Order: sequence, then structure tokens, then C-alpha cells
Amino acid sequence: MIPESFVPHLPALQIVLPLLAALIAALVRNGTVGWLLALVVSWLMVPVSMAMLGAVLDGGTISYALGGWRPPLGIEYRVDAPAGYLLVLVSAMGALAMTYAPRSLASEIPVGKRGLYYSMYLTCLAGLLGMAITGDAFNVFVFMEISSLAMYAMIAMGKDRRALVAAFQYLIIGTIGATFYVIGIGFLFASTGTLNMVDMALRLQDLGDSRPAFAGLAFIVVGIGLKLAIFPLHLWLPNAYAYSPSVASAFLASTATKVAVYLLLRFIFSVFGVDQTFDDLPLTEFLLVLSAAAMVIASAVAIFQMNVKRMLAYSSVSQIGYITLGIALASQAGLTGGIAHLFNHAIIKACLFFAIGAVVYRCGVVKLDQLAGIGRKMPLTMGAFVIAGLGLIGVPGTAGFVSKWYLILGAAEQGLWLLVIVIVVSSLLAVIYVGRVIEVAWFREPGPALAKASEPPFEILAVTWALAAGTIFFGIFTQYSGGVAGDAAMVLLDGIGPSDATPLLTRDELFDPTVSSGHVETGGGETGGGETGH
Repeated sequence: MIPESFVPHLPALQIVLPLLAALIAALVRNGTVGWLLALVVSWLMVPVSMAMLGAVLDGGTISYALGGWRPPLGIEYRVDAPAGYLLVLVSAMGALAMTYAPRSLASEIPVGKRGLYYSMYLTCLAGLLGMAITGDAFNVFVFMEISSLAMYAMIAMGKDRRALVAAFQYLIIGTIGATFYVIGIGFLFASTGTLNMVDMALRLQDLGDSRPAFAGLAFIVVGIGLKLAIFPLHLWLPNAYAYSPSVASAFLASTATKVAVYLLLRFIFSVFGVDQTFDDLPLTEFLLVLSAAAMVIASAVAIFQMNVKRMLAYSSVSQIGYITLGIALASQAGLTGGIAHLFNHAIIKACLFFAIGAVVYRCGVVKLDQLAGIGRKMPLTMGAFVIAGLGLIGVPGTAGFVSKWYLILGAAEQGLWLLVIVIVVSSLLAVIYVGRVIEVAWFREPGPALAKASEPPFEILAVTWALAAGTIFFGIFTQYSGGVAGDAAMVLLDGIGPSDATPLLTRDELFDPTVSSGHVETGGGETGGGETGH
């Protein structure tokens, strides 16, 4: 149990620990040491993020001022309900990925590169957590580049030579996306004179209709859209997921695009607000069209893929469409569905990639025609795949159904019945591509390629089934995903007001080393850690 007095300082700990561990792993360059570091740090991040989420839900926003320089003068780490929700997801996926990793990577990455892989993973983890925690718009760019550079290296380590091409494609598109983002931040800084997101939001409210500010938002939406692989800016994603190491595919599919979605949510709802983005700009129509296209077209393309990892990659593009649909609806039900699907899709897709990774570990194949009868040889592994596949379809009793139900409610409330039809059609298309794998795996005779196939080692199977169980658990006990998602949606829809601003330190306090930099806010006041040393 983490002491309550230590909770305000946890945001800094969640960045520092992975970065230090990454440095040590890079210096040691030993696969076993790197894995132990990554495993311990990843599992430490889970209680840290859960403690912060609990503190936020009970007492209000956690604000940590680096170096004692209160925002907006200094960089602020800020955790509210949406950020806490995402932090729990990213840290949990990282912990499960590292539990799964050692034997899977041993079959796909040479011995000399394993220590480097774990260093890159820890760097990526720190970057992803940093993007969720920081309250400074330029600091987001710094963490974005930290995580992206590590992702390029992780993808390039795949044993297929096409992994290098996939990493290069991602590098080019990712760099373009980051450039668009930082140009957008430049417009906002020129308009508001601040980089602190809360302060920026307050100043944008006073600016009203500002063309430079709206231009900045446009650049940011395009830049983040490239990062989250929104249709049709998704061309980097299929190859990146298909040819990277199996554990990297699962980790990136469950975290990287989800953090990018969070950034989009943060800028649209918190920095600009619903009135400016949805009433003054045609953002609703723009996102609705792209989301519907992603849900249908990407699902249709997935049906014709013979590489199962590429099939799951195109499925991810489709599922991102569900999340952006929730953003476009901009209502309590719709946004709850989008945020809940962000969480639910992460655990479902990680389970699917882990199951296929287990097949790669035992048989070294991912082509659909080579998987004939694999369900008979690896029934536990493919059983988990079936459960996660049902969640992807949205069968009642699974996590996927909960978020899709919220999205249907959100669309129906606004009379958008065509969108309800699109959601149903996309789910039916998912039945086809998931059904193809199930039919090949369970209803065909095993081929020669599977002669020596058997269940994977315990830790691989345990992690895969933990996520399969999560698919059922969060489909039944919806308060743990949908309930918190609803709280996060309410925070985002309320936007930022004057009560969210953090009071500046006085001149004497700025240079007083005894002033605490961490505190927990509730509305306009402070509770929890408070200021100590006076």
C-alpha cells in the first residue's frame, strides 16, 4: 500500500523509474538483466498508476510542479480521471507484456539484441506514460519523440527483413506527424503565450474566434491523427504490427494508438472545449465520416488478409474508428463508449496478438493456410483467441459489447440511425474475419507444419488467458471500465474552467527549497499532500 503522503509525488516517479532502468539496460546490454529490470519496473508502475487513479477519483486532480516552479511558469505533471485511466491501462499492458516477453523474444531476436530491446521498451514506456502525465503541450512533443524513437527500434528488431522497411515507413510518417503537432503548438503558443495546457485553455476562452488558434488545432489534429493511425492516415500500421516481434505487436497495439487518442481527447475537449471545436468548427462531420469509413473499409480489408497479424492490424484501424466515433458524438454516452472502447480494445487486441505470438513461438507461422488444425494442437491458446475474437465482434457478455452498446446509445440519442447501422455492419464484418481464423484453426485437419505444435510455456499461456479472462470480466463487471470511462467523459465534457488553474507561487516561494512541488487539487483548493515545510 502506497502511503497517502507520497501520492502527490508519484507522477514524477512514474517517469523517472523507467528512464533510469532504460539507461541501465542499455549500458549492461545483457538480455536477462534487461528483462528483470523491465519486469520489476513495469509491475511497479501498476500500483503507482492505480494509486494515482484512486486519489484522483476520491480527491481531485494531482498536480506536480517540477523543481517547485508552479505552473504556468514551470512544467507541470497533471493527473485527472482521463489521465489516470490511461496510465493504469498502459502500465498494466506493459507489465503483462514483460511477463510474456522472455521466451517469445528468445525465439525472434538474437541474443546480442535482447538487452537493447528491453532498453527500448523501457524508453517507450516512459514516453507513453509521460504523454499521459504531462500538462505542458511542448513536453508532450518531447515524450512523443522519446516513445516514437524507441518504437522504431522495437519494430526494426523483427526477424523478417520487412521489419526494417516497416520501421522506416513508421519513422517517416511519425516524423511528419510530430512536425504537424509541433507546428500546431507553435500557433497556440503565439496566440496564448503559454505552453501549460490549463493556462492555454483559459486564455483561449478569452481569445474567442482566433484563426491562428484554430490553425494550430488543425495542425495538431492531423499530427495526432497520423500517430493514432486514423483512417486514411493508417498506412504505416499494418506492416509495423505484422513484422515486429510478437510481444512488440501486442504492446504497441494496446498502448501507442491509445495514448494518441488520449492526446486528441485532451486537446479537443480540455484545451479548446466542446463549444469551440464542435459548434464553431465542422469537426463532428469530419470525424464521423472518417470513423464510419474506418469501421467498414478496414474491416472489409481485414477479411482478405492471409497474414493473421496483418488481419489484426487492419482490425485495429477499424476499432480506432469506434473510438473516434465516440469523440465525434461529443455526448456523455458516446464519449463514454469511445473511452471504454479504448480500454476494452486494448485488452482484447493484446490477447489476440499474444495468442498468435504463442503460435509463432511454437510453429513459426502466421499465414492463415498454415494454421489449419492449430486449435486441436493448441486448444488453450486458440481458446483464448476465440474469447478475445468474440469480444472484438461485440458479443454480449464480453468487454467489446459494453463499449459498442454505449456508442449505439450515443448515436441513437442524436437520431443518427445510419451510424447505428454502420456499427452493426462493422461488427458483422468482424464476424467474418474472426470466423475465418476460427474455421481454419478448429475445423480443418492439422497440416505438416504443425506436426510438433504444442501449448506454449506457462507464462505465455497465463498472460494470454489473463487477458481473455479480462475480456469476460470487464464485459460483466462494467463499473471497472465503463464506470471509470463515464467519469473520465464527464471531466472532458466539463472542460477546463478558472477553478482548474493552479495558483502561482509568490516570489519568495519560488526560491524557497522547502516548498513542496506536489499537491492534490479539489476544485480550486488543495488537499492531500498540500505544501509542507512551512
